[in-house]
Amino acid sequence: MSDTDPTGGGTDVLDRELEELLNKEQIEEGDHERFSHYVPKNKIMESALTGKPVKALCGKLWTPGRDPEKFPVCPTCKEIYEKMKA
Repeated sequence: MSDTDPTGGGTDVLDRELEELLNKEQIEEGDHERFSHYVPKNKIMESALTGKPVKALCGKLWTPGRDPEKFPVCPTCKEIYEKMKA
């Protein structure tokens, strides 16, 4: 079987689509404005299993899907967390 399909598909297209999906996980333009938020671990796990959104300490509601290590911590979440620890 050939790498290209006469109907327009082929492994070249699949390889490109896979590469695009993997690159979406990298920091994209505009990501510098995004933050990592504090959410209870059990809620993160629940969201991963169910796809339901979570609510951060700052009130942001979203469905986690990016590596939090790539973004700075939300200042509001951090402030609330520090007050909770005290």
